[in-house]
Amino acid sequence: MTPPPTGPQPPKDDFRRLEVWLLGIIAFAVILFLLVQAKFLLISLAIAIMLFSLTSDAIGYFQRLRFGDARFSVWVASLLAVMLIALVLISLSALLLSQANTVVFTVMQYAEPAQKAVATLFSWMGADVEQAVLNWLKGVQIGPWLATLAGQAGNIASGAVLVTLFVGFLFLERLWFRPKLVSLMGDAHSAERVERIISSIVHRVNRYLVVKTIVSLVTGALVWLVMVAFGLELAVAMAILTFVLNFIPNVGSIVATIAVGLVAYIQTGTPVTGIAVLALVTAIQFVVGQILDPLFLGKTLQLSSFGIIASLAFWAAVWGVPGMFLAVPIMVSVMIVCSHIPRLRPVAVLLSREGLPEADVDQPPAAR
Repeated sequence: MTPPPTGPQPPKDDFRRLEVWLLGIIAFAVILFLLVQAKFLLISLAIAIMLFSLTSDAIGYFQRLRFGDARFSVWVASLLAVMLIALVLISLSALLLSQANTVVFTVMQYAEPAQKAVATLFSWMGADVEQAVLNWLKGVQIGPWLATLAGQAGNIASGAVLVTLFVGFLFLERLWFRPKLVSLMGDAHSAERVERIISSIVHRVNRYLVVKTIVSLVTGALVWLVMVAFGLELAVAMAILTFVLNFIPNVGSIVATIAVGLVAYIQTGTPVTGIAVLALVTAIQFVVGQILDPLFLGKTLQLSSFGIIASLAFWAAVWGVPGMFLAVPIMVSVMIVCSHIPRLRPVAVLLSREGLPEADVDQPPAAR
C-alpha cells in the first residue's frame, strides 16, 4: 500500500474555479462571435421585441373598443396592431430612403465647397496648415461613404419587413406565453415572479422609448424650424438626423448639433451664420437634455453614467450604429435581471446610478 503524498497539494477548489473562469471566457467569446455574425437578424429581433412590448397595450385598447354589442377579438386586435406596425415601418423606410437620396445628391453638389469651407476654419493657424487640411480633405474618397449610406438605406427597408414578421409571430406566441412559462418554471408562483421581472423591464423600457420619441420629435421639429428660418437646405434631413441621434445618450445630441452647424456653415460660407445656427441648436439640445428629459423620465432608468458610456462603446463595437440605439434598453434589461439573481446582483449594483437597481419583486406593489 503506497503512503499518501506528504507535500502540499493544490486544493481542488482552485482548479475548479480556474476551470469555471476558462469556460466562462470561452462561452463569452462564442457568444460575441455569434452576436457579430448574426447581427442583422438579432438587431431586427431586438427592435421587434421593443415594438411588441410597446404595442401590447394597443391590443388591449382595440379589444376594449365596442360597436354596439360587438367588439374585437384578440386575433383581430393582434392583426390590427401588426398592420399598424407594418404601416409605420414602411412609411419610415420610404421617408429615410427619400432623404438618403437627397443627402447623396446634396453631398455631391457641395463636396468641393465643403472642403474649402472646412479648410478655411484652420486659416488662423497659417496658410500652410490650411492648405494641408485642404489636401487631406481632397484625398478623402466620398464615393465609398455614399455607397455605404445607400446600402444602409437598403438594409432599413429589408429590416422593416423582417421586424414586421417577428412582431407578428410574437403576437401569436403571446396567447400561450403564460401556460408555457408555468410549465417551464414548474409552478405558478415562480412563473408569476418571472412575469413581474419581465413587466418591470417592459415598463422601464417602454417609458424610456416613449419619452425619448416625444422629446426627439420636439428637438427635430425645432431644428427644422431653425434651418428653415435661415433658408438652409436639408432641413428635413437634419431634423431626421437629430431625431435619430437623440436616441443615443450623451454622444448623439453632440454629433447632431455639430452636424447641423457644419451644414449651415458649408451652405452659406459665412462663419457668422454657422455659429448662429450652432448656438441655437446647442441651446435647444441643452434645454431638452437638461430639463425635458429629467422631467419626464424621472427615476425610471437609474443607470450609471459610466455604465451607459461603456454599454455604448461595447454595442457600437459589436453591432455598429444600431447597437448604440439599443444599448440603453439592453442595459436596463441586464440590470433588472441581474438584480434578481443573487450571484449577479453586484453587476446590477455597478450598472445602477445609486446602487439600488430594483425593488424586490416578491413584495406586493404597495410595499414596494
